Amino acid sequence: MDTFALVVTIGVALGFTYTNGFHDSANAIATSVSTRALTPRAALAMAAVMNLAGAFLGSGVAKTVSEGLIDTPTGNQGMLILFSALVGAVVWNLVTWYFGLPSSSSHALFGGMVGAALAGSSTVYWSGVWEKIVLPMFLSPVVGLVLGYFVMVILLWIFRKANPHKAKRGFRIAQTVSAAGMALGHGLQDAQKTMGIVVMALVIGGVEDAGDPIPVWVKIACALMLSLGTYAGGWRIMRTLGRRIIELDPPQGFAAETTAASVMYTASFMFHAPISTTHVITSAIMGVGATKRVSAVRWGVAKNIILGWFITMPAAAGVAALAYWAGKLAVG
Repeated sequence: MDTFALVVTIGVALGFTYTNGFHDSANAIATSVSTRALTPRAALAMAAVMNLAGAFLGSGVAKTVSEGLIDTPTGNQGMLILFSALVGAVVWNLVTWYFGLPSSSSHALFGGMVGAALAGSSTVYWSGVWEKIVLPMFLSPVVGLVLGYFVMVILLWIFRKANPHKAKRGFRIAQTVSAAGMALGHGLQDAQKTMGIVVMALVIGGVEDAGDPIPVWVKIACALMLSLGTYAGGWRIMRTLGRRIIELDPPQGFAAETTAASVMYTASFMFHAPISTTHVITSAIMGVGATKRVSAVRWGVAKNIILGWFITMPAAAGVAALAYWAGKLAVG
């Protein structure tokens, strides 16, 4: 096994985690920044710290990614497949970041894995892809939309007699907690996805055996890169989530963040399902906004975001397949 190929693949995996951080930092903090509950820099610093903490809360999602989606051969062939999958994910992350589209880094990664595996004639566990990726891809936004709507309705009923100015001031404070919970869930979900990829690389390279616990250095490296990427920020996507879908006030921001965080914790601890934090917070914002009035949500922007959801996996898969064939030609 070529040690250089292993090192490069792990390096690209950590690079993917960094792009995931700045691509998805908006998920945790856009609502808090747009409602002025937190300043942008304070929000980014808080999100980076909570991302770091969340990465150490579990390993179920990492196991799903490393063992439940594709089967790659050992040696250089398997490493090329994994490398190509990461290239597909990173390229799609950068394209969607450039255009300010909050697509899913998770689904870019999964699309890259499937595309590279198919190009390399490796096994794809379609039942795992269906149960752990496709079903949650459709179910989690629906749950986020419906739950966000009802959480906001409940808050409106509870505080129906409260002084509006005092209530908004209180919810600004509460948003620091809900945003922290959202960032913790982001670390719990997204850092583990890269941990799973690094573990795959180590198994392919013969350094680890399948089923071994995740090495501590892998957890630390993935958590740090996600946190650094988060602190770098994702201002283009933050504008889309925070203002272009709907103008949020503090109670709406609190409801959306609380909803999204709850869905992520449930998916992580109960089902070990690697869901998209982008999908969940976006749909929660839509559900919360719809309580004001349906027309308050800018559904044209929402339509473009949803279109991006459907494009992400096949687009990343296509880039990964091209990267695999190019790599195959380069190494003969």
